[in-house]
Amino acid sequence: MLNKDYKLYGTKILNLQTQEIGLLIYLWTNKFADGDVDFATCVDKKGKRYNIELDNIRGVEDDFEK
Repeated sequence: MLNKDYKLYGTKILNLQTQEIGLLIYLWTNKFADGDVDFATCVDKKGKRYNIELDNIRGVEDDFEK
């Protein structure tokens, strides 16, 4: 069974592969034969959902002091 972690739901992220901004939906672990890899399910600006390794995204903070 896939355990989904929604604690960071709605966090603004930067996809380090495409350099695009998106929103994190949930975190989960993909269990391979030789180990576990942490993944995130995210949504891009066009509303397309995608899965990406957690190492390939970074949280983005909004700068409200502009």
